Amino acid sequence: MSLIPELNGRANALVCGASQGIGLALCSALLACDDVARLWAVSRHARSNDALLALAQIHGERLTLIDCDARDEAALAALAAEVGRSCAHLHLVISTLGILHQDGAKAEKSLLQLDLSGLQASFASNAFAPILLLKHLLPLLRKGPTTFAALSARVGSIGDNRLGGWYSYRASKAALNQLLHTASIELKRLNPAATVLALHPGTTDTALSRPFQDNVPAGKLFEPAFAAQCLIGLVGRFGPMDSGGFRAWDGQAIEW
Repeated sequence: MSLIPELNGRANALVCGASQGIGLALCSALLACDDVARLWAVSRHARSNDALLALAQIHGERLTLIDCDARDEAALAALAAEVGRSCAHLHLVISTLGILHQDGAKAEKSLLQLDLSGLQASFASNAFAPILLLKHLLPLLRKGPTTFAALSARVGSIGDNRLGGWYSYRASKAALNQLLHTASIELKRLNPAATVLALHPGTTDTALSRPFQDNVPAGKLFEPAFAAQCLIGLVGRFGPMDSGGFRAWDGQAIEW
């Protein structure tokens, strides 16, 4: 099976949110794939990240590190221009952007804990940044098989919400799902070989989930490397006919 459906040959890939957790694990896993010709690893401080620098020493010109704050649209435009100078087409883009309790966002337990700054922080990173990344990379996604996948979360499902809480995180991930689904319709017209996916990686042992891991059932807390392999499997399994879908790490569809 190729890295993405309908791809003949090696892929140009980009990971945004590459410096830690699932994003870093994805970089390692993709660089271990012979199908990947070149990888762009993007994060706020990619060029000074020790783990990414170690990968760059091993993989040389196959890996390019780019500093970019995805919450800054001008920075996203500059990112797309930089990638476009050396690449005519990206075959795979994976956004791991997202926050729960960092950078001003809050994991609210009640309405009384809601405030405008927390909502804005959650939406900026969880919904706005991924869709604006897609917007600015669009010229590089129009010439053949390509997949744009963004990490969503099961708690973003409205139909599956039975516990409440986490207002801004749930709402921003639900907004991301709608934005991605809408984009999938447009991309189908622009490039019939394009796929857009919202993916739930499962609860993974990262800084995002660490304060909330006590109630995770045994065997359901994943290592980043496992989550990365599951995600790579998903982008290889689901193609244009599945574009706009919301899938869990095991391939099961999640209700909206």
